[in-house]
Amino acid sequence: MSWFPPAPVVATQLHTELPARYRKPVVTEWSRANKQGQPVDCFLEGPCFDHEGALFVVDIPHGRVFRIGADGAWSLVIEYDGEPNGLALHPDGRLFIADYKNGLLALNLATGAIEPALTRRNGEHFKGVNDLVFARNGDLYFTDQGQTGLQDPTGRVFRLRSDNRLDCLLDNGPSPNGLVLSADERVLFVAMTRDNAVWRLPLLPDGGTAKVGRFATFHGTSGPDGLTADAAGNILVAHASLGAVFVLGPQGEPVARITSCRGRTVTNLAFGPTGHGLFITESETGTILRADWPASHSAGYA
Repeated sequence: MSWFPPAPVVATQLHTELPARYRKPVVTEWSRANKQGQPVDCFLEGPCFDHEGALFVVDIPHGRVFRIGADGAWSLVIEYDGEPNGLALHPDGRLFIADYKNGLLALNLATGAIEPALTRRNGEHFKGVNDLVFARNGDLYFTDQGQTGLQDPTGRVFRLRSDNRLDCLLDNGPSPNGLVLSADERVLFVAMTRDNAVWRLPLLPDGGTAKVGRFATFHGTSGPDGLTADAAGNILVAHASLGAVFVLGPQGEPVARITSCRGRTVTNLAFGPTGHGLFITESETGTILRADWPASHSAGYA
């Protein structure tokens, strides 16, 4: 039974897709673990804009980071031995990468050099970091997902402070994935993919968290993946099997459903440089979709 009226539907359009010359339909270590050993020519995630307005995305199974210019032209920034998943732009212009195999990496966009930022905690490797977001003060929040799920709810959420202190905020997550801070940065929202839910983590003045709860619950064979927030305080949830981005109001109420015009594997999302125009990775087809959000008529939604 639904307690809310059906959410308005917002369409997407194709923005661009990975060119054929970059597609590599081969079996990789990642595809053996995540795609039943089938060849995967790409799996795009982590959309992130730099200060000049260029869009960057990762290709997880092939260890690649791509740049998409304003003219739609694709270029390969780097290819390395890794499994890059999430991207976030550091205040100093470096591109930080959540890499499943290597931990946190930092990519210098001016030189193309990549270096470790944080590869271990107390001498131990991470389970497999997934996504990341910077706070305004430079603190970095990131998820350590690995292969956790309801059968093994030991995924973690960390904060790497700007002074390099590392805090573990949560260690019982069933597949922590995308994350986003509230506008006042007092709450961290985390997508728990295998719980098919978004969790709400209040951030306390002493640096910890308490009264963690489910903000929203979904269904489907996969679950929430990437998160972002708009200027109105809505939380946008990319769902990796329902073929849509769900827009939720401050109390978790449905505001809109942004539907994919391509496949159903909607994994991640980012707003354009002006804050208007939502860019979405559809990983099954290797495409970037674009939606008019916040739309000119979105005031009626929010």
